[in-house]
Amino acid sequence: MKTLGIGIIGMGWMGQVHARSYLMARQRFPEDDFAAHLVICSDAVTARAESARELLGFERASARWQDVIADPEVQIVNIATPNRLHVEIARAAADAGKHIFCEKPVGRSPSETADIAASARRAGVLSFVGFNYRWAPLVQRAKQLIDSGALGELTHYRGRFFSMYGSDPLGLLSWRFEREHSGYGALGDIMAHVTDMALFLGGGITSVTSQAHTFISERPLPIPGAGTHYSRGAPGDPKGAVSNEDYVGALVQFGNGARGSLEASRTIFGPKNQMAFELNGTKGALSWDFERMNELQLYLPGEDWGHDGFTRLVAGDRHPFHGNFNPGEGSGLGYEDMKVIEARHFLKAVAAGAPAAPDFTDAVKVAEVHAAMIRSWSSGGWEAVTSLRLD
Repeated sequence: MKTLGIGIIGMGWMGQVHARSYLMARQRFPEDDFAAHLVICSDAVTARAESARELLGFERASARWQDVIADPEVQIVNIATPNRLHVEIARAAADAGKHIFCEKPVGRSPSETADIAASARRAGVLSFVGFNYRWAPLVQRAKQLIDSGALGELTHYRGRFFSMYGSDPLGLLSWRFEREHSGYGALGDIMAHVTDMALFLGGGITSVTSQAHTFISERPLPIPGAGTHYSRGAPGDPKGAVSNEDYVGALVQFGNGARGSLEASRTIFGPKNQMAFELNGTKGALSWDFERMNELQLYLPGEDWGHDGFTRLVAGDRHPFHGNFNPGEGSGLGYEDMKVIEARHFLKAVAAGAPAAPDFTDAVKVAEVHAAMIRSWSSGGWEAVTSLRLD
């Protein structure tokens, strides 16, 4: 059994999800010959770091992220901090020869994503990115169907992430709403998932035309060290300006000739957490929605058209990874189960000493599409997706 030492930086909700996922990977995939060991965690809020140590079983905790990287027992540095810290931490981890898991969007901008990827490449360390929606069993099944040619040639793709987390005007002005700390808003936070899924399922994107908009221009100021991503202020609270976008929409052209649309909104009213896609080919079609993540709508009528209509598939242990969590059909998985599958794949890559997707190369591919979207916001027209330099 190969044991891999884990150090997690940032012990908010996402950092805690990662810690649990590393631990659960061994339990859900007992056939593996590797396992994670939680060595040290850090958070700028000391009480949060100490609470994570006590509740999740880390050996040590610190208020300094540098202590995680310097720890000789740590082989994997897991970055779950606000975006503004991604570059500095990732560079330091790479220079120390540590393998790196970084939550999306991997920096505040396409150029920072390229910088981080270049640091890892120069150091020869492995990387992984939290594009967790790839790992839903029925998304994996959709990928199998597309790759097998069952749907024919791809013609149309529609991807979206509609979330209400920012729809309340009294939602606090957390770091996600500030350009200095987050970089871009909906583009980096949720469009990153939409774009990655489009690339994963549909292939390369060659050109885009895009728009962005901020619907809620100011929010109540938070109290330092208090509140969360979803905390709410009061009507009379002092407010500050929102400095990044709430909405991004784009029309896209794929390298294989397909056409599509991508949308993301954090202030839409109605959908709660609708990370979804619809895909059409010359022989069939399918659609998936995270709000019903254990269902896939599949249209494969066959040559005789005897089954002309969409069929609802329900996830079960015949689909990728599902049987590691629940036996039989119809016993659903949830969000953290995708993160367990994700953590297991990075552990497997590190144990084998071989790259696995999605890594920083995939994050750069997303960033290249986003860079074209950003250029389109200014030009108002179509922009080619071009390569980012990895200096």
